Amino acid sequence: MSIKENVLKIKERIQKACDKVGRKREEVILLAASKTQPVEKIIEAYESGIRYFGENKVQEGIEKIEKLKEYSDIHWHLIGGLQTNKVKYAVKYFELIHSVDRQALVDEIEKRGEKLNKVIDGFIEVNFGEESKFGVKEDNLKELFEYILTKKYIKIHGLMAIPPYFENPEDVRPYFIKLRTLRDNLEKEYNVKLPHLSMGMSHDFEVAIEEGATIVRIGTAIFGERSYAK
Repeated sequence: MSIKENVLKIKERIQKACDKVGRKREEVILLAASKTQPVEKIIEAYESGIRYFGENKVQEGIEKIEKLKEYSDIHWHLIGGLQTNKVKYAVKYFELIHSVDRQALVDEIEKRGEKLNKVIDGFIEVNFGEESKFGVKEDNLKELFEYILTKKYIKIHGLMAIPPYFENPEDVRPYFIKLRTLRDNLEKEYNVKLPHLSMGMSHDFEVAIEEGATIVRIGTAIFGERSYAK
């Protein structure tokens, strides 16, 4: 199937998932995870109506952003783990960082934001116990959030997670519920608004939407199996 057909199908599935739990379709952003995808495929996805794109690596993302400058209504998000030495580039090129997960990274974002006199928008990435993945451990989430609240140039708008992979999407549901609960608890305890939950990927996004996802990060279901040749 073409990218256009894939996008159409995904949009229908998003609508059904929203209908199932009485949510409005406009509450859910479809973000195309475009890591390793060539510019031509991104343009195809754009022409199919997608305006949000997520890149995993800063340098690869910048190259694409530069090439696609004329598409001024694209929202570029950084969805991969961020090294402190790449922050100065990330804050300049990306609208939102999904992977804020440690104090050293917060310090660097704050420093770069101050230099640019720009508030950097982000999500805290939560790790549900997988050592191979980025993210702050659940037990340390509050401490990190409190630390960020003392900063002037970084603003957190919600939480993000990449739960463990299960063949059956229903098995992922408890992790989506957990992320939503963590977000709700932070809102209540600190009297803040955290409107976003970035959760759900190609194989489980419907369950994520049922549990409150506001951004679903879809790669394979849009672009097909990933090609690692750049």
